Amino acid sequence: MTLQELVRRTEQQLLAAGVSFGHGTANARDEAAWLVLHALGLPLDTDLDQASNQPLNQAQQAQAATLLEARIATRQPLAYLTREAWLQGVPFYVDERAIVPRSLIAECLADGSIDPWLSDRTRHVLDLCTGNGSLAVLAAMAWPDVMVDAADVSADALAVARINVDRHGLAKRIRLIESDGLAACPGPYDLILCNPPYVNAASMAALPAEFRAEPALALAGGDDGMDFVRHLLAGAPARMSDDAVLVLEIGHERAHFEAAFPALEPLWLDTSAGGDQVLLLTREALVAAAPGATA
Repeated sequence: MTLQELVRRTEQQLLAAGVSFGHGTANARDEAAWLVLHALGLPLDTDLDQASNQPLNQAQQAQAATLLEARIATRQPLAYLTREAWLQGVPFYVDERAIVPRSLIAECLADGSIDPWLSDRTRHVLDLCTGNGSLAVLAAMAWPDVMVDAADVSADALAVARINVDRHGLAKRIRLIESDGLAACPGPYDLILCNPPYVNAASMAALPAEFRAEPALALAGGDDGMDFVRHLLAGAPARMSDDAVLVLEIGHERAHFEAAFPALEPLWLDTSAGGDQVLLLTREALVAAAPGATA
C-alpha cells in the first residue's frame, strides 16, 4: 500500500464513521492526511503528490490504523490524540485541559487588519480567555515590542498555556494570569483580544461529540451566548487606555450580539469564515454605549 492509498482509505473510513471536523481541519480528506502523516512521523507539510507512491510496510499501516481507531472510538478531536494543533502555521501543544486553538482572531493578527488601530504607544496587550495561549503567542510574535497578559479562569488551561509560552521562548514577554474575566487583570491595556465562551444553549445541546470533548467552560455562553460578553463589555473600559480597542470573536452569534447590544456599532473584520464573526470596538464606543452615558 502506498501513502496515497492509505490517505484515501483513511478518508473513506472517517466518512463512514460519521466523525465531525472543525478542530484544525474542515473535511475528511485533510483530517486523513494529518492523521496518516502524524502516525508515520512525517512532517505535516509533506507534499502528498510527490510522496503519493511511497510504499508503506505493515508496521506503518498499523500505526495509522491505531490512531484512526482511537479517533473513531473516542470521538476526540485529532489534536487531543496527537497533542498538537497548528494556528497560522505555528505549532501549539494542546490536550483536554484547553479547547483546541482555532480562533479567527489569529487571521486578524496575521493579515494586519488590527494594525491600523494601533500606534507607537501600543505596549500592553491582553489575551482574555487565553486557553492554550495561542493568541497570546501569536500577538507577541506579531508585535515584538509589546508585553502580553494571557488570562483565563481555568488553572488547567493556563498550565497548557505555560507549555506553549515556554515552547516559543516568550516567558519574558507573556505573563499568565488566573482571572475570572477581567477581575485580576490590572490594565490599562492598549489592546484586548478575546475569544470568549459564546455558544448559546440550544447550540451547545446540539454540539457533536468532538466539541463536547472540550471543556464546556470555554464554550458555553448561556441562553443567548452573551453571558460572558455582557460582563466583558461592561468592565472593559476601566481596563483600557484612552485609545485602546477590543477585538472580540462571537462566532455565529451576531444576531444575539446585536440583540444584546443594540446601541453598539462595531467594525466587523473580514475572516475566512465571513465578515460577521470577529468585531472591533473602541473604548470610546464602549463608553458612549454604556447605560447612563451622555452625548
